[in-house]
Amino acid sequence: TAAKRVAMALHPRISAKCPRDRLYVVGFAYYAREIPPEAIATLSPYEFEYGTNLQHALIIARGLLGRRAGNKEIVVITDGEPTAHIANGQVEFAYPPTSRTMQSTLREVGRCTREGIVINTFMLERSRYLSEFVDLMSRINRGRAFYVEPEHLGEYVLVDYVSKKTKRVA
Repeated sequence: TAAKRVAMALHPRISAKCPRDRLYVVGFAYYAREIPPEAIATLSPYEFEYGTNLQHALIIARGLLGRRAGNKEIVVITDGEPTAHIANGQVEFAYPPTSRTMQSTLREVGRCTREGIVINTFMLERSRYLSEFVDLMSRINRGRAFYVEPEHLGEYVLVDYVSKKTKRVA
């Protein structure tokens, strides 16, 4: 719900104030899929299956951003540790997360990094295990990690986006 509110707030702002920027939304659970901005309002948190397939979401996001020139950023909003990944064209799910899932996700972080895509992660959960994983992602990618309460997510994401736009213009 918090991520949905943020996307709904960002889409019209980006369209009106930053017409050269694009907002792509990729939802992820057992698998990931692109969600058209106009469909965000109708999303239900119950549409997705269990799991957190961050690797698949990064693959899709990297593909979307690969078609664009300029600055490329992935904003990950998550409340769970990676519990699924794609292997041999199939989703593998395991809870607790396996090292294969973690390594598959980190390999995709590395691919994003090599393509100049910055990953900033907004964590809605504060488990030690997830924090360590996100910190490792941030070190590999040189992105940032924010630890926020869901009710304050929008403030953090909007301030982060607007402050970067201001810095580029100045």
